[in-house]
Amino acid sequence: MDLSSHLQHKAFKLLAKVAAREQVETYVVGGYVRDLLLYGEEATAKDIDIVVVGSGIKMAEKLRDSIPGEVHLAVFKNFGTAMLKWERTEIEFVGARKESYRSTSRKPTVENGSLEDDQNRRDFTINAMAISLNPKSFGTLLDPFDGQKHLEEKLIKTPLNPGDTFSDDPLRMLRGIRFATRLGFHIEQETLHAISENRERIGIISQERITEELNKIMMCECPSVGFKLLESTGLLEIIFPELDQMKGVDEVDGQRHKDNFYHTLEVLDNITRNTDDLWLRWAALLHDIAKPRTRKFEPGTGWTFHAHEFIGAKMIPNLFRKMKLPLNEKMKYVQKMVLLHLRPIVLSQDVVTDSAVRRLIFDAGDDLEDLMTLCEADITSKNEKRVKRHLRNFAIVREKIVEIEGKDHVRNFQPPISGDKIQQVFGIEPSRPVGIIKNAIKEAILDGEIPNNYEAAYQKMLALGKELGLSVQNPG
Repeated sequence: MDLSSHLQHKAFKLLAKVAAREQVETYVVGGYVRDLLLYGEEATAKDIDIVVVGSGIKMAEKLRDSIPGEVHLAVFKNFGTAMLKWERTEIEFVGARKESYRSTSRKPTVENGSLEDDQNRRDFTINAMAISLNPKSFGTLLDPFDGQKHLEEKLIKTPLNPGDTFSDDPLRMLRGIRFATRLGFHIEQETLHAISENRERIGIISQERITEELNKIMMCECPSVGFKLLESTGLLEIIFPELDQMKGVDEVDGQRHKDNFYHTLEVLDNITRNTDDLWLRWAALLHDIAKPRTRKFEPGTGWTFHAHEFIGAKMIPNLFRKMKLPLNEKMKYVQKMVLLHLRPIVLSQDVVTDSAVRRLIFDAGDDLEDLMTLCEADITSKNEKRVKRHLRNFAIVREKIVEIEGKDHVRNFQPPISGDKIQQVFGIEPSRPVGIIKNAIKEAILDGEIPNNYEAAYQKMLALGKELGLSVQNPG
């Protein structure tokens, strides 16, 4: 197959000239070729992988010297690779190689090899295609494993024996699931079976690499596909046992609860339609994470999950630490979403009081819109009337939020009276009464007992001081 007319990027023709001059076989490989066949030239990624039968570093240097103007070249001698950044494109160079593996490591022993050797070591047939950049065969597709056919069939399949492929490098199991999720492909049966058979091998992969793949699955259009594949192959139980434990339905006296694993995946899919924020998607995945720990059957009531939002929020730091996710404001954001995810739901099912809305606005702060998005995604009932009722009630809550926020300005507010002011007026040092007065003023504002302004807060402070036996020393 001739793809020369599709190789429009100026790097390709320049590379062909350099390859001819240096008499070195050069090919574009991997994801660029796959996406070119899937989406066409305009939709391909802004990174290009080049395989050279020889030194990839030398070819990168020769290309750099042929480009007018300044380009950035990074050389990684230990890996035999080089990365050239040209305008908005990253071009990675590597020498063709063959690999052999030890059972205890995914790091191979590498030797120089042919293009065939290099294609043999690729993870999947759709990633094992190459396009020649050599003068006599420029633009020719080299597809020894029917990758183009598998693209048409929407099939994920390994080039060689899948058991060997996954045993050698177990990260490929997660990559296969990620490609199936992202592309909407299915995994060939023997390949899928080999993932199950080799699932324990995932233990030699670092948590950072595992989490990187999970994040990529999370950012797919329908991430539930990936998590269902992780579950069915047994990988989920190993890499994310807390999520795997959410599976299943218990029954007592004819009463059943919903399967919280599949409910969670529905919530995750729902929220992807409204946000590209990875951390809000993580909040959706983890919002009910404590339900297995809080599940209880109460006669006369049925199945309950009391305080699962509080226990779930407490689980987040340890989960993030174990998964090597950032222990910073991202973690705190997810923790906050998990803690608060029931609040708007409770409001939507009850009479919406000004006080309850004020507290929701205050507690959620700038994340209130995200919280509402999460709660709306949490509606997974198959009953269309129930869904419409919930959404209608959420709309009422949103209207009330706008009304209260416009009137009372309580989002991220600080009480009009500071601790320093309380100390000054009553002539006291930092002490427990200062905290009591300051907190009581905040509660009075949130409850609507007093308006959110200085004068009202000052009068409330005087009344509270009197109750605590304090006398005014500096009334200024």
